[in-house]
Amino acid sequence: MAEIKDPENTIVVELKGGEVVIELLPDIAPKHAERMKELARAGKYDGVAFHRVIDGFMAQTGDVEHGNMDSESFSIRRAGTGGSDLPDLPAEFSGVPHDRGTLGAARSQNPNSANSQFFINFKDNHFLNRQYTVYGRVIEGMEHVDAITRGEPPAEPDRMIRVRVAADQ
Repeated sequence: MAEIKDPENTIVVELKGGEVVIELLPDIAPKHAERMKELARAGKYDGVAFHRVIDGFMAQTGDVEHGNMDSESFSIRRAGTGGSDLPDLPAEFSGVPHDRGTLGAARSQNPNSANSQFFINFKDNHFLNRQYTVYGRVIEGMEHVDAITRGEPPAEPDRMIRVRVAADQ
């Protein structure tokens, strides 16, 4: 495993192919980093589908309301329309570019509507710079992100099996 400098601000996502290690950026986007840790610690991301995966662009997940594939109420058609029971977050735009492997906050047209959903960039997507909050970056396991099943939504979506804060492992 990659050297983890700050376990309290590192997320480990278990996918079917292996682990993805994400270094959060609390100095850049403290509210978003804190929200991801809060939802991970509550187990809310476990079982959540990658509901929008566009080849050459990004993989989106994190709809804890409608995207949990282990829930009886799971519907891939509704995945992507929900958030969590926590309030939306204000935008925390920065100069950090949307490079390959960065984590961005998914939101509606309203810049202050990010909640639980996020995306991981497959490539540099600089047209998103200063329009979506960047709050983390993959430091290990990007090959597992690259292997996520494509589709909007995918016919057989991949899921986050388990999501944890490294300090808690």
